[in-house]
Amino acid sequence: MGSLSTRPDDVLIVGSGINSLVCAALLARAGRKVRVLEREQALGGCIRTDELTLPGLRHDTLATAHPLFLVGPAYAALGKALHEAGLEYCNTDSPTGVLLPDGRHLLLSTSRETNRRRFDACHPGDGAAYEAALGDIASQAPLIFSLLGNELWRFGMAKTLTSMAWQQGAHKLAGAFGAALTPARPWLAQTFGSTLPAALLAPWTLHCGLGPDAPLSGLMAKVVAFTLEAVGLPLVRGGNANTVGAFARLIGAGGGVLETDADVERVLVEAGRAVGVRLSDGREFRANEVICNVTPTQLYQRLLDPVHVPDEVAAQARRWRYGRGNMQIHLALSAPPEWPDAALARVGYLHLSGGPDAVSRAVNEAERGLLPAEPTICVGQATALDPSRAPPGRHILWVQLPECPRQPLGDAAGLIEVPPGGRWTVALREAYADRIIERLARQAPNLKASLLARAVLSPADLEGLNMNLVGGDPYGGECSLDQYFLWRPLRATRNHETPIAHLWHIGASTHPGPGLGGGSGFHLAKTLGAV
Repeated sequence: MGSLSTRPDDVLIVGSGINSLVCAALLARAGRKVRVLEREQALGGCIRTDELTLPGLRHDTLATAHPLFLVGPAYAALGKALHEAGLEYCNTDSPTGVLLPDGRHLLLSTSRETNRRRFDACHPGDGAAYEAALGDIASQAPLIFSLLGNELWRFGMAKTLTSMAWQQGAHKLAGAFGAALTPARPWLAQTFGSTLPAALLAPWTLHCGLGPDAPLSGLMAKVVAFTLEAVGLPLVRGGNANTVGAFARLIGAGGGVLETDADVERVLVEAGRAVGVRLSDGREFRANEVICNVTPTQLYQRLLDPVHVPDEVAAQARRWRYGRGNMQIHLALSAPPEWPDAALARVGYLHLSGGPDAVSRAVNEAERGLLPAEPTICVGQATALDPSRAPPGRHILWVQLPECPRQPLGDAAGLIEVPPGGRWTVALREAYADRIIERLARQAPNLKASLLARAVLSPADLEGLNMNLVGGDPYGGECSLDQYFLWRPLRATRNHETPIAHLWHIGASTHPGPGLGGGSGFHLAKTLGAV
């Protein structure tokens, strides 16, 4: 038996991603004795900043922007304290835009009037259609944000739905649920006369772990536009790792402990309740509550002895599906990209896309194991918003490809040789990155001449950095309807409870899903009496 901690903790948290940090900060500030255990050498999970290309250039290796955090309950509870602990944001009034292959483009502003004018310039009436869509989100906000921002298996949620049914009528409420299931591609085609607004909004379904043909994707496209218009695209000054630093100071001030290189290999269960954890180095820690920020696969197939997992839960965990992989490309430049319009240089996330049909095709190719021929390219222009990320005369780009196969079987374009076995090799990773650089250079002709260095992370590399990113899936599992809302993480569990007493489950695989919102960590802290 390993050595036993002599002073039991009140709460042990496995993993140090955003939900763990939110939960730990709230619990520590409420006077609970908290210990966070992280298996990697750095805290933060998907929140990390590294000098990936050249010295002095600070790249957000994985996650970067914070719009979901700013509109969520965790920021409402902790934002002031985090800023006092050093968190600082940079922002832009052009949070996103799209650039089509023919050079046409459209930017989303934080001004509703500007957006209406820009959409109308694309096609008369498109501005009014956009305004009506966001007005619909505003009118349904109590329902939408209750579903996205609260525990679903709670009396309070039933009360909210009952109240809305009483006010609107059951038939109208059911109709609202039906409309919410509409996929983005048909909604965009029926709503806008120009292809530009559709091309602007369709790629954002990918950031929700969906695609433009998935149920709920139309709703999520509207919610994203509503959110970006409200808060822009905030980036953390100096790099996203400063988020972790601010949280660590809050947790430490409340007496909490954060440990790295602490690989938990087993949750200890006695008499049907969790009592602590054992690390791979033999150390054991005891606690009154154990919280795991992991995927269902990790929790029920690795951390728990199978004898403690009910058959139904074990079967559902085995069937948990992971989504498409992502690829990250980080570029060091001697000059910013020369886009077709200078206004594009201030856009936070610029998507290079052919529109909803092109996104749909790339999603389908990736899901069939193919390297997409014309993938959606998301370009985050970090130094345009935050010059402190690089020395004078240097610039960085954060490039994300959200349509990658977890196991590559072929190339949809028929140009890249894919080795057998469904494995991402270094050669394959770099060859696919070359395709992306060529596409970027067609839109920014100075890119190749200004390129100083690059760092490419394949889906396999992402999993190597964080074992919860299975196959490079950054969303903790496919976000299809059967794995979402009431059924996330599993149909056999409720909220953040597990079949083991005093063992809790948070993270991207749990409701309200992926992203940097910190929602599940907030909800569990509330359940445990810290809010």
